[in-house]
Amino acid sequence: MILKNKKVLVTGADGFIGSHLVERLVLKGAKVKAFVYYNSFNHWGWLDSLPKETLKKIEVFTGDIRDPNGVLTAMRGVDIVFHLAALIGIPFSYHSPDSYVDTNIKGTLNILQAARQLKVKKVLHTSTSEIYGTAQYVPIDEKHPVNPQSPYAATKSAADQLALSFYRSFKTPVTIVRPFNTFGPRQSARAVIPTIITQLYTGQKTIKLGNLEATRDFTYVTDTADAFIAIAEQEDTEGEILNVGNNEEISIGDLVGEIMSIIGKKIKIIQERQRIRPEKSEVERLKCDNAKIIRICGWRPRVSFKDGLKKTCVWIKKNLKEYKAEIYNV
Repeated sequence: MILKNKKVLVTGADGFIGSHLVERLVLKGAKVKAFVYYNSFNHWGWLDSLPKETLKKIEVFTGDIRDPNGVLTAMRGVDIVFHLAALIGIPFSYHSPDSYVDTNIKGTLNILQAARQLKVKKVLHTSTSEIYGTAQYVPIDEKHPVNPQSPYAATKSAADQLALSFYRSFKTPVTIVRPFNTFGPRQSARAVIPTIITQLYTGQKTIKLGNLEATRDFTYVTDTADAFIAIAEQEDTEGEILNVGNNEEISIGDLVGEIMSIIGKKIKIIQERQRIRPEKSEVERLKCDNAKIIRICGWRPRVSFKDGLKKTCVWIKKNLKEYKAEIYNV
């Protein structure tokens, strides 16, 4: 499907990946409607940081993904929906799981119901590698058993199954996009890479982290955004699940070393109890098998992990005021 002049809706457009996706879609010539979370301050999240010439090309819709009426209103006249809106912080899901059910499951249901009613041409639903749990084999392909180990992962898994059920029951044209760990400019300090970088740049005497042995597969944010676009452009992806990742893994301990080398600082690492997940909730290993998306969509990551880290360090250094490095961000 050619995206130029297509009317597309991006939910979660005010967030990290969503704001980058909006930028890439504008460059593709799509007519972008950005669904952002309503608030009385009229803040549009990271969209507020985009150049004015980009914002002029975007229609901003303020609403709440949990409200079916607003979702239906936002989706009228739309060809493609990129559904990224979600609650994603794992520690927050331990004590506030109801909000994850309402946002991640019911919010997805609202998208699916509206898509079915309005006969939307394509829905890309955002999943997460967290639903796999600790790898039972690597690399993890789309056939790997699903084993969510946190309330967050459980709600995302439920949303995935709900989306697939609409495809099977009503032929709703849904594709599941399953990113592994995305990183880059604008990412919240609740994620490990900004946590490390901000602590180094703000002159902390020690770096406070959780599990250093766990491994993750990191993808630079523009590559993740381009994966969404590649999937949207490809015909016949309905009902498919597509992993998005680098097919590389690195431990958190080694990650710290890489970032210290880039920044040119070396300080002591302290494992802080509040940053460590409950034992059976920790995902110890993630490594992506990206063969399916390469085969079907021709997508490959373009930004190397090291280059992505360098770009991220530069951006965070320029935008330190956006972070509170002295506190633990859940």
